[in-house]
Order: sequence, then C-alpha cells, then structure tokens
Amino acid sequence: MNVAFFLIPKKDVVFLKYHSTMRQALERMEYHSYSAVPVIDAEGRYTGTLTEGDLLWKMKNTPGLSFADTEHIPLADIPQHTVNTPVLIDAQMEDLIARAASQNFVPVVDDKGIFIGIVRRRELIEFCAKTFSNPSGEL
Repeated sequence: MNVAFFLIPKKDVVFLKYHSTMRQALERMEYHSYSAVPVIDAEGRYTGTLTEGDLLWKMKNTPGLSFADTEHIPLADIPQHTVNTPVLIDAQMEDLIARAASQNFVPVVDDKGIFIGIVRRRELIEFCAKTFSNPSGEL
C-alpha cells in the first residue's frame, strides 16, 4: 500500500494559482463549497493551502475592503495561517496517516516539489472502515 493508491490527481483537484486574486479564490471556493484549497506557483510547485479563515482575516485586517476591491488583492498578500505539509509520492503510509490526522487533505508532491494531487482524509477513513469491517483481510 502506498500514497499513489489514495491519490486524487491534480487534474481532478480544485486548486488556485499563486498569481490569482482574492476574488478568484472567494468565487472558486464558494462554487465548489470548499473551505480550503491548495495553492501552486507558476512552475506547478505546491506553495501552501488557502483557507476561508485566511480570507476572513484578510478582510478583517483590511479597513474599508469591499468585495469589488478583492479583485485587486493578489493571493501573495494574504497570509496563510494553516500549514498543510505535503508528502512525497513515495512517502511511507505512516507519514501520510500522521498528516491526515490533522489535515482534511494532504498535498502530494514529487521529488522536485511539483504538486501532483491530494489525498483526502475521507478516503483513508473509508479504507480503514472497510478493512476493520472485513476481518479476513479481503476487500
């Protein structure tokens, strides 16, 4: 069993580009009903995770900010308060599970830091539930 078994590939993941604006982030997160999304740079490297809380803190700490103004605020100007540490694609399952214990999703990168997808905590829990409900070990 390895990380790739649980991987949701980048093409199926909602993410934001680092050069996106706050407005794009708000609209994308609202449309997909996500409270957190990975952020990648122009070269495809994972740079962090943007959360609804990050956006709310930015709004609170920017006097006079209107929704229309959010199209002029780059994601680079929004501090990220949550650290979703990625795992390498060849990481041990123990590392993946340890990270999933404190993160809703775990970003997965290759050995150059290029974002290749995520592993959601949900799939790990579902796998464990199936394994525990079938003591013979057959899935």
